[in-house]
Amino acid sequence: MRPLVHPSIDDVTVEGILHALADPVRVAIFARIDGASDAQTCTDCRQIGERTLPKSTLSQHFTALRDAGLIRSVRHGVENRNTSRAPEIERRFPGLLAAIVGAHARQASLAAAVRRPRGGDYRPVTAKIAPKRPRDSRRPGPV
Repeated sequence: MRPLVHPSIDDVTVEGILHALADPVRVAIFARIDGASDAQTCTDCRQIGERTLPKSTLSQHFTALRDAGLIRSVRHGVENRNTSRAPEIERRFPGLLAAIVGAHARQASLAAAVRRPRGGDYRPVTAKIAPKRPRDSRRPGPV
């Protein structure tokens, strides 16, 4: 197995953090790891909202978070145990992570409110498509 590489805190950049947390799934994974009292495995973060992510997709997300310096992964047998590096990043970029994670949380709650209006009477909007008219044989058309 390849060794896990973690950037030093001096090599962590705002651009790298913004890039890693641009994906809502990665923000959800990071928020779960940051809010946990102990290390989280990849499979602990498999369920995001109503979706269950494949392990290969999770691996890509964890790699992006690790490369950005947001998490630290330690191999333990066949699993990686992941912890947040938020305290280190908070010292380097005060308030950055709280602003990003908070903005994503607000955006997600607004999107959920739009999907499920109050009153519980949710009916999906269906597009009404006019039936196709038969082609008039007297009118020339594209050949």
